[in-house]
Amino acid sequence: MEALIEILKIILPAAAVLLASFFLVNRFLDNDQKKREYELKKTSQSIVTPLKLQAYERIVIFLERIDPNSLVVRVNKHGMNAHQLHQELIRAIKSEYEHNLSQQIYISHSAWELVKNAKEEIIKAINISSTKVAHDASSNELAMIILNLVANLDKKMPNQIALDFTKKEIAQLF
Repeated sequence: MEALIEILKIILPAAAVLLASFFLVNRFLDNDQKKREYELKKTSQSIVTPLKLQAYERIVIFLERIDPNSLVVRVNKHGMNAHQLHQELIRAIKSEYEHNLSQQIYISHSAWELVKNAKEEIIKAINISSTKVAHDASSNELAMIILNLVANLDKKMPNQIALDFTKKEIAQLF
């Protein structure tokens, strides 16, 4: 019995020291892992943040470029007929959109949905306007119909709605 007590006197303190050592080492390793994750996240943020900001900038430029007021003035060339202007307007919007497709990775789903909706609604407005003029009519006639349609809308243009949303989102993120 005395031998058992002597063995317990040795084993119990050794077990306590072993247990304390285990918890301390485990805590140290957990803290080290959290530190590494934080450093990785911090490094990742320093890379992703400029990309996100650039994506928002490009989306703002896209929304400004597809605004019918600036689009019609930019695309309409002397000597074009209404059909040519119609095709060029649609081509310009689709080209701009395709150029900025990759930006959806960096902006929110809601913002991207508004951007897509703006593109589709502006194309729809251009298509509706083109039905009101003959194909061989002057491009200026189509341009005037588009600009009048935009001017007489009771609500904001879809690109302006998307632009406002995007600006609010940028302000919240940065």
